[in-house]
Formats: sequence, structure tokens, C-alpha cells
Amino acid sequence: MTFTSALIQYAPDLFHGLLITLELTFISGILGFLIGVPLVLAILYGKGIIKLIANTYVTLVRGTPLLVQLFFIYYGLPGIGINPTPLMAAIIGFVFNSAAYQAEYMKGGFLSITTEQMEAAYSIGMSKWQAIILVIFPQAFRFSIPSLSNEMIYLIKYTSIAYMVQVPELFAQAKFFASDTFFYLRIFLVIG
Repeated sequence: MTFTSALIQYAPDLFHGLLITLELTFISGILGFLIGVPLVLAILYGKGIIKLIANTYVTLVRGTPLLVQLFFIYYGLPGIGINPTPLMAAIIGFVFNSAAYQAEYMKGGFLSITTEQMEAAYSIGMSKWQAIILVIFPQAFRFSIPSLSNEMIYLIKYTSIAYMVQVPELFAQAKFFASDTFFYLRIFLVIG
């Protein structure tokens, strides 16, 4: 069997793995952003326990490896009666991990905005939250775009560890292909 004929034979499996990789990436990126925005707002503008919880969450998630988080979700949650599917466990892990990192990226964007912007918003009669949502956030988001786009690239790379919790993403499908055909180097160059 040649590499080309094996690639044609395994193309549906590799395509399915690619779809799962893209699904993990985009769902995690979008939901991570939707959770990351309130996190960064709580860190920068929250008070008391809300700020403490947000800071603790971001510090804990960023301080532990993603693989440990995935193992905790996939193997730990069944101990308390929650049995996620492998794909659901991976999505949950990636979303919560991505949210913490995206909050930090956006924090940099928020901190790059000068205090005069808030003062200008106050001077035209805006409340604190109106100023944050209508004036500060759009500018901070613009400054955060390069970092946030890097997070999407990281997520594509991180999906390869979803294989550790039995998600048949692209890397897993390539591993199955290589173990059946012994074309290890060629298939990993192709999927790379």
C-alpha cells in the first residue's frame, strides 16, 4: 500500500478529525470570550468577593496545565455523578481554560486605555458602566485583537491533547492512520 492510496482510504476519518478539531477550536474560542469579558470586568472594575473570585479563577486556571484540567473534568466529575462525554469534557475544559487566558489578554487591552477616556465619558453624563461598555470596551477590544487571535491559534494546537480524553480529533486520527500504515512521518507532516 502506498501513502497516497492509504491517505485516500483514510480521508473520511481524517476529515472527521479535522471537523472535530475546528469545532473544539471555535466553540472554545467563542464561549471563552463570552466568559472572559465578565471575568476581566470583574477583575478590573469589580469589588470585594466578585473581584477575589475572578482573580482566583484566572490565577488557578492559568497556573495549572490544561491536561490536568481535562483529566479533572473527564475522570474527576464522574466521581460526583456528572458523566460528560469525551467531546463535552474537552469543550468544557477548553472553554474554561481559554476564558482565563482571554481575560488576561483583554486586561492588557483595558489597561492600555488612559484614564482620560473615562473622565471624558463622565463629563458627557455617562454612568460608570455606560462608559465601560460604550467607550472603554470597544477600544480595549481593538487593542486586544492580536492577543485574542493568538489564542485561537493556541486553541488549534491544544486540541491535540483532547486525544488524552478519547476525543478523535485530527491528531488522534493521524495517529490511528500511522499505526495502521506505518507512515508516521508522512501523515504528521501532512496534518501539520
